[in-house]
Amino acid sequence: MKHDTANTLAADPAADTIDAPASRRRQPVVLQVLPSLVTGGVERGTVEVAQALAEAGWVPLVASAGGPMVREIQRVGGQHVTLPLDSKNPLIMRANVSRLEALVRERGVDILHARSRAPAWSAYGAAQRTGVHFVTTFHGTYNRGGFGLKAMYNSVMTRGERVIAISHFIAEHAERLYGTDPNRIRVVHRGVDLSRFDPHRVSPERIIALAQRWRLPDGFRVVMLPGRLTRWKGQAVLIEALALLGRHDVRCLLVGSDQGRAGYRSELMDLIQRRGLTDVVHIVDECGDMPAAYMLTDVVVSASTDPEAFGRVVVEAQAMGRPVIASDHGAPRETILPGRTGWLATPGNPQSLADALARFLALEAPERAAMAELAQQFVRDNFSRQRMCDATLDVYREVLGHQAPAVSGAESA
Repeated sequence: MKHDTANTLAADPAADTIDAPASRRRQPVVLQVLPSLVTGGVERGTVEVAQALAEAGWVPLVASAGGPMVREIQRVGGQHVTLPLDSKNPLIMRANVSRLEALVRERGVDILHARSRAPAWSAYGAAQRTGVHFVTTFHGTYNRGGFGLKAMYNSVMTRGERVIAISHFIAEHAERLYGTDPNRIRVVHRGVDLSRFDPHRVSPERIIALAQRWRLPDGFRVVMLPGRLTRWKGQAVLIEALALLGRHDVRCLLVGSDQGRAGYRSELMDLIQRRGLTDVVHIVDECGDMPAAYMLTDVVVSASTDPEAFGRVVVEAQAMGRPVIASDHGAPRETILPGRTGWLATPGNPQSLADALARFLALEAPERAAMAELAQQFVRDNFSRQRMCDATLDVYREVLGHQAPAVSGAESA
């Protein structure tokens, strides 16, 4: 798709071209579209890229149905436009094509970047009408459903000139299931804010306050599984693993909101009681200070029974110098150095997870310290927010004609 300079608002047509002198070149305008700005990894990435665009002198626009994170877009120098992009109603999605088309023409947008399926269909239609560049980020495996209809709906995420995959696992998924040309895929791992997830920036007062709130006694190793209370996150697998481990000198924290899944929460509480682990396993609600939570923890578990597209918890924990035990599928195969910064366990297998926990508990202090140092370096080298933003802007430059290669993949430490 070629960029249609007639659709921009630059006074000097030459100023819209990549080859124009820097003094006359109009800064590119990037419009990111997503359903809403409430909470989550997609939303956080949108804010971070908007900030990187503003710092680079580009013009960051975001369109969504709104939410509390709109303030963050504005705070980092972006502009937000409220549109009903959270709707999956076909009539509203069709009307959103015209709304986005008008926005593209009015603001002189150069790149439309879609981060979710429903708004992606509207953005794809607007890009076709206006001739602007269309980029997508493939964030998950998505349920394919039956009769091919869901697969067709999902396929919009593969229709970008460049398809940003958040892991090599997702890149392979897009190629295998949707026939996406690998030459159009750019792997850009999600990034962690290392200014926030830095053990040296967490005060003892924050750690003490959280320990008191959770009533954690001294002298116990702490195992934490962060994640909303939903079945595929594997909380039940961890409970069964702890029962097999048979140790009561540890404490396990299941950190996350049930988001209305009261039935599943009750199932977990019943399982804890049946396995005789009421003194070991504690379900706590969402935590607003995850860096302090990681500092309270000795080992972090990601026991997801379905493959994680990325798994931010795995990387955050390592950034804080904490070893990780994760399910041996999906992106954790890329974000852990097995036996060096953590371990991989057979998905859905309590015995395999119990064995990994036993290996951790057997480590001596010098081994844990060496593992922590390597984990932090691994994250700094491969999964920083800065690296993610730089690679995303490289993709934008590539479609605009700069041909800058995107950063692709983690390197072994």
